[in-house]
Formats: sequence, structure tokens, C-alpha cells
Amino acid sequence: MPTLSTTALALLGFTGATQVLAARREARAARFTPPTGQDVEVHGRRLHVEELGETGPDLVLIHGSSGNIRDFTLRLAPELARRYRVFVVDRPGFGWSDPLPGGGTLVEQAAAIQAAVAALGAQRPLVLGHSYGGAVALAWAATRPGTLAGVLPLSGVAYPWDTGLGAFYAVLSHPLGLALAIPLLTAFTPTPVIRTEIGKVFRPQPAPKGYVDHFGPDLTLRRRQMRTNARQRRALLAEVEALSPRWRDIAVPIEVVHGTADDIVPIEIHAERLAAELPGARLTRLPGIGHAPHHTAIPEVIAAIDRLAIRADVN
Repeated sequence: MPTLSTTALALLGFTGATQVLAARREARAARFTPPTGQDVEVHGRRLHVEELGETGPDLVLIHGSSGNIRDFTLRLAPELARRYRVFVVDRPGFGWSDPLPGGGTLVEQAAAIQAAVAALGAQRPLVLGHSYGGAVALAWAATRPGTLAGVLPLSGVAYPWDTGLGAFYAVLSHPLGLALAIPLLTAFTPTPVIRTEIGKVFRPQPAPKGYVDHFGPDLTLRRRQMRTNARQRRALLAEVEALSPRWRDIAVPIEVVHGTADDIVPIEIHAERLAAELPGARLTRLPGIGHAPHHTAIPEVIAAIDRLAIRADVN
């Protein structure tokens, strides 16, 4: 029968091996999905921004949970760069951007992103935010008036929901989950599981060909990013409850784009209410489209951005 000391040594050995395997996976992510943009320093922290296009109105793209700028650069950002100056940003703690303390609130993330793109010359950009990034975009519009020209929540989180956090993030965001569960996921999550989970984001449409390899899911599995994501997901509901009454103060034009088949951020809870409550919001429903219109309904998304540019008078 193993002694207590033997068991403790075995656990220490397993923990050490897990950390080594996690570090190797993170190193592989760095090799195969290196930074593609430039670092902009904001209050001593680096934000990674990729700039595409040389002329046209300024447009900022903000990704959602577990994401990075590569979620936009497969097709949407290059197409937009034909007539916009596009700034694709790794949110703090994601991709190649440094994290903010505690993960960063919606307002803190908006402030950091606004400062970074302003340093690159984007003084009053149009701002598109996908999913969680939609809440960041709305927080930017509500709390930093005068620093943007229009906002487009794309499958965006906007209002409280009644299903709570969910067991997965409840575990991951607990101190023990942050310390123990996340390294295990980094070290041992198999690639087929990753592809299955990515597929759920796109349903009922399939993920585009080449998306998984372009996106670089090993970036998402890095310990630092997973901890940032878990902390942000835990805080999101309370933050939206506190901030959503301020959406009525948004003075810039709002184009809301949302798929009717989105089962991750349901249209009736978020987009339809936003369009009903805000006089400046116009809703484009995408019949049968899921949570990723920036891949599965690109012409409709670009058309909505063009409408926003006209309404904001930035052409």
C-alpha cells in the first residue's frame, strides 16, 4: 500500500510533468502561430494589433471569448481592407497581447483597445465586436463618447441572461481550477476535441476550410489565455447587468447583425432587445445563420459595415 509520502511524490511528479507538457504545447503555438502585427504599448502593457489596408475609414475589429485576431484575418479583414483601414486587435490577455490585472473588465479592455488604435492614428473609428467583443464595443461606445464614430455588435452579448455561468467555466474560474484544471487542459486536450468544440461555434454551418489551422487553437489553450478567459467569463454577467442600462446613452449609430440560429448568444435576448430599446440601433437578422456570420455571411456583414459608415458619415 503506498505511503503518504509516496503518493505525494507521485502527485508532485505528475504535476511537474503536466506543466512541462503544457509549456511544450505553448512553445509549439509560438512557433506555428507567431505574431502577425505590431505591439503597441498602453500603460506599460503590450497590445498586439494588425493593420490592414491603407485608405478608407478606420475600422476596429474585436474578437470574442477564446479568440484572437486570426478569427478575422482568414477572410473578413482582408476583404474589408480593400476600402477600409482595418485594425484587428488581440484583446488584453489573448493572442499576443499582455493581460490586464484580474482579466480586465469590459470598460478596461475598451479603454486599452481605444488607446492602442488611437496611437496608430485611428481617432474616431467604426468598431465591430463579435460575441464577447460585442459587449466590449458597446462598453467603448457608452463610456468613451467622442472616440468612435459607430458601433456594430456582431452576434454580440448585450444583456443579462438567465442560464448562469455553466459548469465548465464555474470550475475553470475557481482558484483551484485556475491552478490545476487549466494546466491539465493545456497539456492533454487532444486535437480532435478542439476541432469538435470549434465546430460548435459555427453550427449549423460548418467551419470554413482551413479555419482551424489558420486560427491556431493552441494559442487558445495557453495557460495565461485560458485563465484570462475564465476570469472574464465569470465576471461577464454581472458586468453586463451593470452596464446595459448605459446602452441608452450611446449617441453614435448602431448596426446590429445577428444570426437567427445562434444558440450561443441568442438573438432574442441580445440583438432584438438592443434594437427595440435603442432608437439609433438597426437590426439585420440573418436567417438560419449561427454564431459566426463573419465567416458564414461575409457579404451581409460587409454590407452592414458599409451602412454604418454611411450613417456615421465617415466615407
